[in-house]
Amino acid sequence: MKLPQGFKSASIAAGLKSTGALDLTLIHNQGPLFIGAAVFTSNKVVAAPVIWSRQVAKGGTVRAAVLNSGGANACTGPQGFADTHKTAEHVGHLLNVSAGEVIVCSTGLIGEFLPMEKILTGLDAIAPVLSSDGLQTSAQAIMTTDSVPKIATATINGTEFAAIAKGAGMLAPALATMLSVVMTDAVISHNAHEIFQRVTDRTYNRIDSDGCTSTNDTVLFMASGASGVSVSDSDFEAILMKVCGSLADQLIADAEGSTKTVAIKVVNAATEKDAVEVGRACARNNLLKAAIFGGDPNWGRVLAAAGTADAHLDPLTIDVKLNGVQVCTNSAPDADKSTVDFAARLVEIEIDLKVQILKSRSTVLYNARCYDFVADDHLLH
Repeated sequence: MKLPQGFKSASIAAGLKSTGALDLTLIHNQGPLFIGAAVFTSNKVVAAPVIWSRQVAKGGTVRAAVLNSGGANACTGPQGFADTHKTAEHVGHLLNVSAGEVIVCSTGLIGEFLPMEKILTGLDAIAPVLSSDGLQTSAQAIMTTDSVPKIATATINGTEFAAIAKGAGMLAPALATMLSVVMTDAVISHNAHEIFQRVTDRTYNRIDSDGCTSTNDTVLFMASGASGVSVSDSDFEAILMKVCGSLADQLIADAEGSTKTVAIKVVNAATEKDAVEVGRACARNNLLKAAIFGGDPNWGRVLAAAGTADAHLDPLTIDVKLNGVQVCTNSAPDADKSTVDFAARLVEIEIDLKVQILKSRSTVLYNARCYDFVADDHLLH
């Protein structure tokens, strides 16, 4: 699969994974623009690559990204940071770019040093063979417990957008144990970072698999401008929502052991924040997860979960629909809940708070990963 114009990549099985699968990829933005923006984990304990890449992203210029699976390089002290620095310096030397413009990402087991000789040797091997056809292999190289690579592409006005992501466990805001790289050959405005942050908040930051937030989460955006075609801010945001939304869906569909994807739509909240809070409270509720896993349309658990949210609501006027059946009106029974069918993977819950009619709404998806009452949540605005 092809990358947008101006980008080349290559991947290799460097020996970081015991399986012998691809585990190292290098992505090079060859310009003429080198716009970069990134969003990182909110965890206070962060991996060495996050510390490094935060500083790179502040400059707004990113010429390359190197990503490895098979080791997180987290909780590795000064040596871990030195290894990250060494990786960036090596990429800079191979591509003739500044190390300060190289993003480094790692994913895998925490608390172990990376085998640097394997990484540097792997980079030596792939730097000379960078190709515009490397999208698929780059997606494969960042997989950990993922069962399939995650890829999304889109076009608008003659420009190309392509993105990859990994993540199957520790999926919880903010970001969701994930690495993701989003690329475009469009010419975009100076508002790119602000727009990318907003899109990230409404896609990746709304997924929640198991309540765990990773040490390594990184979502990187790069624009080469190689198409020569400018894209308006509104079109840019819309296409990013499409691409990142697709990847968020793919992440939650592949969440470890998941059996259900549950879409929670919260409407008529006082604010978008309140809508998200109610949706997240439901998505995190173990009793509701267990009910869905058991095929029990127990709408009372929806109300009970909603009532725990830090949101303005009237507990006596809430409506609930389960798969289109209005089982609750004004916080009291309505249609017969036995008519609700939870057999399909997708379960849809609509919660109408009726606080501000047509004011604020948020669609929240969560993924019920249930085996023996273990559940998996996914939230997506």
